Amino acid sequence: MTQSIQTTYSPIDNSAYVIRTQASQQQIDDAITLAINAQRDWAKTPIAQRQQICRDMLNAFIINQDEICQQLCWMIGRPISYCQGEVAGMIERASYMIDIAPGALADMTLPPTSDVKRYIKATPLGVVLILAPWNYPYLTAINSIIPAIMSGNAIILKHSSQTPLCAEQLASAFKTANLPRGVFQYLHLSHLDCQHLIKQGPIDYVAFTGSVAGGKMVEQAASGKFIGIGLELGGKDPAYVRADADIDDAVATVIDGAFFNSGQSCCAIERLYLHRDIYQQFLTKAVALVKQYQLKLPTDPTCTLGPVVNSQAADLVRQQIKDAIASGAKAHIPSSDFTLAQLGSPYLAPQLLTQVDHDMAIMKDESFGPVLAIMQVDNDQQAIELMNDSQFGLTASVFSADVSVAQAMGELVNCGTFFVNRCDYLDPALAWTGLKNSGRGCSLSSLAYQTFTQPKSFYLKS
Repeated sequence: MTQSIQTTYSPIDNSAYVIRTQASQQQIDDAITLAINAQRDWAKTPIAQRQQICRDMLNAFIINQDEICQQLCWMIGRPISYCQGEVAGMIERASYMIDIAPGALADMTLPPTSDVKRYIKATPLGVVLILAPWNYPYLTAINSIIPAIMSGNAIILKHSSQTPLCAEQLASAFKTANLPRGVFQYLHLSHLDCQHLIKQGPIDYVAFTGSVAGGKMVEQAASGKFIGIGLELGGKDPAYVRADADIDDAVATVIDGAFFNSGQSCCAIERLYLHRDIYQQFLTKAVALVKQYQLKLPTDPTCTLGPVVNSQAADLVRQQIKDAIASGAKAHIPSSDFTLAQLGSPYLAPQLLTQVDHDMAIMKDESFGPVLAIMQVDNDQQAIELMNDSQFGLTASVFSADVSVAQAMGELVNCGTFFVNRCDYLDPALAWTGLKNSGRGCSLSSLAYQTFTQPKSFYLKS
């Protein structure tokens, strides 16, 4: 039987950048058997030893950061000057999660009675399947890898076919750190084989980051198996700028939150609501700032806006913009200002749209590209209602000089993470979670360790 070939085409020039053979059924079976056997011993490994191995992995990983950055640039088209940020962010998140593991995994001891000792122990689940996306391939994967592996589980990582080298880099770093064989493995899989693995394989937990459609596939495949699943799905994240906000700071923060990584972030700002008193002032400054972006080959150190992942993704954004304009929206950024932007290519000019409404796809459906739709509102209550008018609920932001008022608004906004005067950021000390079609479950913070463990109660009577 001929195995399938998996090809990664670079958005830089559509060249075949990585070619891999996908795993055969025998290789999948062997990986699962190895993981099950390795996990039994890994679960007995002291937490301090697990910590040291994971820290050694990070040290091995960062040694290759120049190569890793080049690979990121070519696989996903991120500007080379920004790639090191993902390496640094991964180290920050992983280090925090490693450091808190002893406390997060400590036994919960209950007050003893005269002749009974009671406690609750966090025990590993077994084999965890992690399905990681391409847009932030290390940051998203590490959110689950560290708490899962520190909890005593074995991991099988299936990375996006757009970023297969990320799985290989992680495996190489763990090998250098002398992680026992079988505790961390990766497989290059087709969607069908991945679905079959969830449905038929002895997998104890699935951590998926990706589209809503992909999340539904995971839920359906796991149906009836009574295993846990974590889903980090899409977003259409809103921001609201109140009349008392620091306009310059809000403009800089929101525009960066909308256009960094060419808008290809689940928590990118895609909907912006401006109080009418500062609407024109904000818009004027925002237009000027967006026009400063440099859409170039991402290998150019002066590039600040790279291509989106492929021409199909670019065409989806172009269609959303076209449909919005046909329905009355106004575009503020001439695409002709960005000479590299070409129809049918991944190179897409950034865009700001006004005169939009919630009947337009640009305000309802995830764009995942460099476009920001802006509406004017009269007051806080109207802003809250519009922010909540979405099928998604990942993050939301309010910009205001009055933090207490903004905080009170946050209590009313339906989202997993609420920011004041910040956006598009993951604090590893906070739970990363979402509502509605943005998913279920939790990664990061001490709560993530509850995701990857099962409580086991002990009642010891003397």
